[in-house]
Amino acid sequence: MRVVDESNSGKGRATPSRKEAEAARKAQMKVPLTRREQAKRDRAARDSVRQKQNEALRGGGSDKYLPVRDRGPVRRLCRDWVDRRRNIAEFLLPVLLLILILTFVQAPWAVSLTFALWTAMILGTVVDEIALVIGLRREIRRRFTPADVKGTTAYSVLRSTQMRRFRLPKPQIARGAPLPEHY
Repeated sequence: MRVVDESNSGKGRATPSRKEAEAARKAQMKVPLTRREQAKRDRAARDSVRQKQNEALRGGGSDKYLPVRDRGPVRRLCRDWVDRRRNIAEFLLPVLLLILILTFVQAPWAVSLTFALWTAMILGTVVDEIALVIGLRREIRRRFTPADVKGTTAYSVLRSTQMRRFRLPKPQIARGAPLPEHY
């Protein structure tokens, strides 16, 4: 007669028979009948992930479905920091388009205006981006560890060069609004 130790009750279920274990293993390893069927399953899985990712980028989904580069509280702070202020760089594309159009005008005033606009936009953008990066780094160091600063400069500068309405993930904070205390 075998004595069962009640304090260490084990796995709490019966060991499956060999027949049951083999059937479970075969069911788990079962492959689709054709390559076409497997491709259809893979496509459906990719479409599902892409749909959740798009929903998250448009502001309606969960943060866990955002692309890896946009995930986390530090990146959310970077997005909010950029989105709450007016950036000269976001107006760079329309002004450069205006400069391109002005280059086709042969009048002397157009050449002067083109040069002045070009110089003002480049200098203004550089100064604005430096101010953005310095302020953002200071805020990240205040709220997070210094190791969290890595990669935030490029991420923030790229986001600030996009026009606000075309930014993804969509801005979640109004211009001029204070930053939330917790991320």
